Amino acid sequence: MLKQTGYPREAPLLPAILRFSIPLMLTGILQLAYNTADSIIVGRYAGHASLAAVGSTTSIIIFLIITLFNGVSIGANYMAARDFGAQDDRGLFRTVHCAALLSVILGLLACVCGLLLSTPLLRWADAPEDVLPLSVLYLRIYFLGVPALVVYNFGSALLRAVGDTFYPLLFMIVSGALNVALNLLLVVVIPLDVAGVAIATSVSQLLSAVLVTVRLCTFRGPCRLDLRKIRLYPDRTGQMLRLGFSAGLQGVIFSAANVMIQSAVNSFGSVVM
Repeated sequence: MLKQTGYPREAPLLPAILRFSIPLMLTGILQLAYNTADSIIVGRYAGHASLAAVGSTTSIIIFLIITLFNGVSIGANYMAARDFGAQDDRGLFRTVHCAALLSVILGLLACVCGLLLSTPLLRWADAPEDVLPLSVLYLRIYFLGVPALVVYNFGSALLRAVGDTFYPLLFMIVSGALNVALNLLLVVVIPLDVAGVAIATSVSQLLSAVLVTVRLCTFRGPCRLDLRKIRLYPDRTGQMLRLGFSAGLQGVIFSAANVMIQSAVNSFGSVVM
């Protein structure tokens, strides 16, 4: 006879894990597909030089932006999940409002650095001179949308910490559909070439950031965000940066190989790219 432990029966873990993890995986795939959608549209309607210009930025965008800041948002995700699991409403309030302001600061910092370093980064990746101006234009416009990307990453990390992976996926689907529609509009109808796809991506990222912020502001529970109360708490900020940058740097080191591969491909010229 089995000994009675006094603990309630729990539901099977596998269905719960799948319900949580599948939307999370799909969100990551869709986020990485932004640049792919840009490449498909310019390759189909703008020619090989434009395709090479967008393609030469792929490893830099994934290497410097998505990988790094997804890693940094892990710090906010970990701390929010810890507070939520401990039923520490005050701690969760501080984590959420600190993460909201920190995401804006880091996003603006990344934007400024990206605008200043676009040309050196592309030269480091051996982008050919005939596509360098187009690559720089694409990358600089893309960096203008980076603050929104960082805000979305932090916001979705906070929602995941309290078990919500559906809404971040839904917001990414909506913004991804807008990205494709704007790509077609700004390349096929209004021939803006690589500038068009970069603008489409930045606008779509802004939409995803607005949607995730609205979700946090209307969330029922201790994870709710009050924009009037956002501030940096030194202890929370330090923990987020320490945990997040460690995770982000792990991804960056792994992704550095992709930059080397892209650099080797770039050395063969724009047609091969």
